[in-house]
Amino acid sequence: MIEFRNVTKSYKSNEVLKNINFTIYDGEIVVLIGPSGCGKTTTLKMINRLIEPTSGEILINGENILEKDPIALRRSMGYVIQQTGLFPHMTVRQNIEVIPKLEKKPASEISQNTQRLMKMVDLDPEKFLDRYPIQLSGGQLQRIGVARAFATNPDIILMDEPFSALDPITRSGLQDALVSLQTRMKKTIVFVTHDMDEAVKIADRICIMYQGDILQYDKPEEILKNPAHGFVSEFVGKNRIWSNPEYIRADDIMITAPVTTEADIPMFKCMEKMRLQKVNSLMVVDQMGRLVGVVKAAHILRAADREAPVEKVMVQPKLTAKPETSIVELLQMVRRYDVSSIPVVDRENILRGLVTNTSLVTALSNQFLDEEMIEQLGEVEV
Repeated sequence: MIEFRNVTKSYKSNEVLKNINFTIYDGEIVVLIGPSGCGKTTTLKMINRLIEPTSGEILINGENILEKDPIALRRSMGYVIQQTGLFPHMTVRQNIEVIPKLEKKPASEISQNTQRLMKMVDLDPEKFLDRYPIQLSGGQLQRIGVARAFATNPDIILMDEPFSALDPITRSGLQDALVSLQTRMKKTIVFVTHDMDEAVKIADRICIMYQGDILQYDKPEEILKNPAHGFVSEFVGKNRIWSNPEYIRADDIMITAPVTTEADIPMFKCMEKMRLQKVNSLMVVDQMGRLVGVVKAAHILRAADREAPVEKVMVQPKLTAKPETSIVELLQMVRRYDVSSIPVVDRENILRGLVTNTSLVTALSNQFLDEEMIEQLGEVEV
């Protein structure tokens, strides 16, 4: 765990970081993002003491890093930068093995580890280990840079805009590779970028910085849905969540108080309730709020005895969703089962809401219409 406690950094009268506080938890990818000059790279370089704080404390697993030897501290971490930092006069093998050899690891162990690292970054050891950096493409260079960062099996890896100079296809492939590696290795990775799409794609948490302050530090989903500051909203982009629709959940768009009834209520009373509430169906629940069925007006109209309890004509819903079901899955359900509404229940089958075609259309319209247009449409009488 890495903790920043009241950390500031000043160069004469220029305050680069303003009393920042946040915690990076073990096994997470945390992305530092913001415009140029916001302090993100300074924050990253403080972790391995390439830059010293003016005041405040940085703790790793409870220990102040200023009490550690800076060389030993840096060797205990992986470090990947935009230009890869590979030594041009060394082969790929020599570049990967430089720190393990400085630490006097056994030669056989180093060799086996190098082979493993090359396979980990999806490069053929026989083909690439004896090449020099000048003989590699940009994407291959960055893969070697990542392999070298993992060479001592560090718990913490720092990555300073490592993919920003690459073409979009190569960059996307390396982002996928990093997420896949992290799934297996569970390292603590601190990653600097200026690209919000990249941040959302790889991060467990995103730290948005501006003029030396942290404006919001949260999960990507929360930042996309609930920006905490006007600058965050502008920086993220109003419709960016539609690039990641899996973050739009049923509980974001559902009707939270659907009209309900209980199974022993007479049908004629249910019919009257539908009329008053201007709906054509009711969710049938028990006294604990658990969903037990659905009744439509058509079911009651076909009934011979409308004095009978509604349980006589209610039916089981074709399907239900969970609050965390994504809008993508909901749309697939509507298409596959040809339904006009989907009850949303929790793990105890308690009814939490209802997704209707209307709520789906409203959510989808927000991708294309700004707030002013939606408000204008709402004022039109039909």
